[in-house]
Amino acid sequence: MTHISHPSPSGAGRPRLVVIGNGMAGIRAVEDLLDRAPGLYDITVFGAEPRVNYNRIMLSPLLSGEKSFTDIVLNDADWYTANGITLHAGDPVVSIDRLGRKVLAQSGTEVPYDRLLIATGSGPVIIPVPGHDLPGVVTFRDVDDVDKMLAAAGGGGSAVVIGGGLLGLEAAVGLQSQGMDVTVLHLADHVMERQLDASAGHLLAEELERRGVRVITGADTAEIAGDDHVRAVRLKDGTEIPASLVVMAVGIRPNTTLAAEAGIDVERGIVVDDFMTTSDPAVLAVGECVQHRGQCYGLVQPLFEMAKVVGARLAGLETDGYAGSVTSTKLKVTGVDVFSAGDFSGGPGTEDIVFRDAGRGVYKRLVLEDGRVKGAVLYGDTADGAWYFQLLKAGEDVSDRRDTLLFGQAFAAAGGAGTANPTDAVAALPDDAEICGCNGVCKGTITKAIAEHGLTTLEEVKARTKASASCGSCAGLMEGLLAHALGDGYEASEVKALCTCTDHDHDSIRRLIKAKTLKSIPAVMQALEWKTPDGCASCRPALNFYLLAAWPGEYVDHAASRFVNERLHANIQKDGTYSVVPRMWGGLTNPRELRAIADVADKYDIPTLKVTGGQRIDLLGVKKEDLPGVWAALNAAGMVSGHAYGKSLRTVKTCVGSEWCRFGTQASMSIGMSLERMTWGSWTPHKFKMAVSGCPRNCAEATIKDFGVVATDGGFDLYVGGNGGMKVRACDLLCKVTTEDEVHEYVGAFMQLYREEARYLERTAPWIERVGLDFVRSRMVDDAGNRAALHARFLDSQSHSQSDPWAERATPCGQHANDFKTLASVE
Repeated sequence: MTHISHPSPSGAGRPRLVVIGNGMAGIRAVEDLLDRAPGLYDITVFGAEPRVNYNRIMLSPLLSGEKSFTDIVLNDADWYTANGITLHAGDPVVSIDRLGRKVLAQSGTEVPYDRLLIATGSGPVIIPVPGHDLPGVVTFRDVDDVDKMLAAAGGGGSAVVIGGGLLGLEAAVGLQSQGMDVTVLHLADHVMERQLDASAGHLLAEELERRGVRVITGADTAEIAGDDHVRAVRLKDGTEIPASLVVMAVGIRPNTTLAAEAGIDVERGIVVDDFMTTSDPAVLAVGECVQHRGQCYGLVQPLFEMAKVVGARLAGLETDGYAGSVTSTKLKVTGVDVFSAGDFSGGPGTEDIVFRDAGRGVYKRLVLEDGRVKGAVLYGDTADGAWYFQLLKAGEDVSDRRDTLLFGQAFAAAGGAGTANPTDAVAALPDDAEICGCNGVCKGTITKAIAEHGLTTLEEVKARTKASASCGSCAGLMEGLLAHALGDGYEASEVKALCTCTDHDHDSIRRLIKAKTLKSIPAVMQALEWKTPDGCASCRPALNFYLLAAWPGEYVDHAASRFVNERLHANIQKDGTYSVVPRMWGGLTNPRELRAIADVADKYDIPTLKVTGGQRIDLLGVKKEDLPGVWAALNAAGMVSGHAYGKSLRTVKTCVGSEWCRFGTQASMSIGMSLERMTWGSWTPHKFKMAVSGCPRNCAEATIKDFGVVATDGGFDLYVGGNGGMKVRACDLLCKVTTEDEVHEYVGAFMQLYREEARYLERTAPWIERVGLDFVRSRMVDDAGNRAALHARFLDSQSHSQSDPWAERATPCGQHANDFKTLASVE
């Protein structure tokens, strides 16, 4: 249970507002109230979950691993503090005393109120089939559910998702991305039947099948089989599907028990009027728990519209009230574009306008009634979803452009004469047009923020308005608004295409490789519509790395797609000869290795031997035709490549540490050697250098490395993101640890996070400057479980990189494949 308490800044004279529910609807109402009348109320919030307010609709990317919990937090603890709000997290209210105007929480805490806001949300529907209460049967409604699903996915096995609606499909894709074999069971004839027509539903099912998610429609669950844990799901037709995890995603039910027990009018939901007032004038309700004009809503947009009315009412302002919502839906699955809005059932008096492009996987359907858009279904190309939705909500007559309506807003903005600038299209939207559905932000809010606060970048707009801060699908519209508002002064986002062969940037390529299960360079180029048949020298190495990072142990490293230095295992010099650098663990060597280097230099007439800054010996001036022989001789002496040419670990520099130095506090040489043995042969976005200093005198210059370890009397200071090149950057202090095991775990976790998140050819210094040190800390320091998982993934990938792809490329022409397998015997 978390308790964040703040004394009232203006004494006890302020009216007391108690909010039951720390979710999206209740806190959005509080935010709106604070915008309109800051300081008006003494506010107390009770939440059933032991955490701050977060974006529940982003649970899918949390499950798939695309986002961390920190990424989906809407209001952190500092927000409650700054606004003087008392938060009781993990302490649900158990009763409401309307006569005494007070609430009682599970902990025994009793708080009086002048106004009460109920925002208890909804709960998952559980099908009461035999076995529904077995261990291994979970729902998909909150972070705790995600944690259970991730724990189950960690053991592999099979998952069955009962329900092919929005949440069910997002859960299925998330579990599949975590390595489980997933089957979706859906009672209706096609998935998402409430949001999609049959054509779009079948296209979606085909895409899910292609990704490895099995979809069975018309499936009626009879029983969940198992003894002390779920074992299988049995259908009424006798089909049995093995399962170590079952996810119930068949619908939601408003949480009304608390209100009903307090004597407040309840039907399907808590009954409210247009001003969100219940049968008790002192009590308001908002969100999925309410019933308005006979309707209950389970999507975020109506919740935000209700919250705006609540905020105004609590602030004492006039409002037209809430008149109900026209809803739209987007599927939160990376690489699958699905949008629907309104009523697409058709029927008498309506007409359909349909567009199909089987080759591109695009389907569009508009349903018109009396010359107005009544419903829309888009699959594969959802760029005009916001425009169609605005036409639908406004009830605008589109008869005069019926024939070109499917060509989209840009075409319409150009007067039907061709393609307009997308900036002009978004500029044509009215101020009340919704831009960000995840956070309920309209165009007027964004343009006002740009003008009032001088915002010039997408990141600044996100921070100020929360628009595009969740799933990011509205980023294009946001860029258009910025371009329109700033004119010639606008500079587009730095996110650029990987190369001229594609319109996709690094980050989207990485996401789509995972989302679409692409496991070869040709597959990526085909699926992502590459403009050139074989790519170029810029994109092929990047794709090769991204595929290695996405599918360790499955993807076979494509040596021909590497840079020439990596293909030849040596650095080319200005005279056309090559430089060869054998590895010296932690900068240590021995007479056998030195003799081998001397013998190789004599035999092949190598003119220059140079001690490098990384404490190794560089053999300069090797002829290309001599490279196989040079490596064969060095390998015979037990020396492997130092990868001085690779986008990989280069060196681990050490001082002599406590083994020899009178100032040393830790054994830096042995730590450096063990770190190098753990990380050698790794593939990373760019070269990666480490150092271990045995005391704070820092003789190994650990604070300008990608990862630096500085020993202290009590343990080790760990530093990240340094660079000693042309642009010197001192490291940032990541954290302090006390044991060598912790050092190893942090190194492995950091390298894995770097190669999973950074762009190809991006060093750790610019990467950390781009994403922020807080991002790295949130994933590694603050989240011990995620740190351990990152480290485990690193070790798993190393077991492949050290024995398979690197071994086959140990020396030129694939000779001496045992080069990289001698690690265990090298002393």
